Amino acid sequence: MQYTTLGRTGIRVSRLCLGSVPFGRQLDEAASHRVLDHAFELGINFIDTADIYEGGRTEEVIGTWLEGKRQQVVLATKVRGRTGNGHNDTGLSRMHIMHAVEASLKRLRTDHIDLYQIHAVDPLTPIETTLRALDDLIRQGKVLAIGCSNYLAWELCKALWASDVKGVTRFESVQNRYNVLAREIEPELLPLCASEQVAILPYNPIAGGLLAGKYQFGQPPPEGTRFQFNSQLYSKRYWYEQTLEAVERLKLVAAKAELSLAQYALAWVMGNPAVTSAIIGASSTSQLDETVQAIDRPLTDEEHREGCEAAQGAVVGPCVGPREQ
Repeated sequence: MQYTTLGRTGIRVSRLCLGSVPFGRQLDEAASHRVLDHAFELGINFIDTADIYEGGRTEEVIGTWLEGKRQQVVLATKVRGRTGNGHNDTGLSRMHIMHAVEASLKRLRTDHIDLYQIHAVDPLTPIETTLRALDDLIRQGKVLAIGCSNYLAWELCKALWASDVKGVTRFESVQNRYNVLAREIEPELLPLCASEQVAILPYNPIAGGLLAGKYQFGQPPPEGTRFQFNSQLYSKRYWYEQTLEAVERLKLVAAKAELSLAQYALAWVMGNPAVTSAIIGASSTSQLDETVQAIDRPLTDEEHREGCEAAQGAVVGPCVGPREQ
């Protein structure tokens, strides 16, 4: 495994981060722990979750696994989504953040969160209010660093400016979708992050499994896959005829490079020097074994270019994510 520094924090993280969406949903606690154990054995020390995953159940599963390993793991979670039926059980107000962080700490069975991330913009709460609440959590020792997710470049720029002007902690990372089919962060967000030393933590590097080559257009998603469990969200993101056609072209590119499609897709993302750590999902240890091999197989310039050409005409638009939830 390779390691790098998380933005300006000095925290060392693996170049691959284990996402947790399957835990407590596709996988029960025992199966989730097997995947977590194997990731840890492979050298992955970075785990990402969120308080809204399975109504908090995912955080609970990770919390039971963390016992005895907490100091060896860089733990990231998120806040913003709806966690209850009350009017203030969502958003980025001080009230919701303070309630949400305590609930996450309890579920995760820890006294601090290494990276606390804003899951999406809250148009009802000024960014200064959110940043001051997060700054207080850092001063209290409950959070070590903060980041954001699903931010546009101008939104991140505004937040960084507010931190500078108000003298409060700033976002040290941004977590957005990025893969060979979804490249909306390239023109503005990636250059901004490179300039301001903000870590890039792309999710969906394999497009939720689409770039693993396991789906066929016109046929229902296989049992137990992300497109089955979260069909509305992922179908809206990726399920288009031109996208599935591009996947078939990308299979040929990957085969020429002597890689599986999933390995090629991950290597393509990791080939961007702005990327800090790519968030990968796995519902089995064998999936992890296959995917992790991409870290030691960088693409050549020609192999990278061929992937761009194969995806041309099928690149999907802006991400449909937590903003609409």
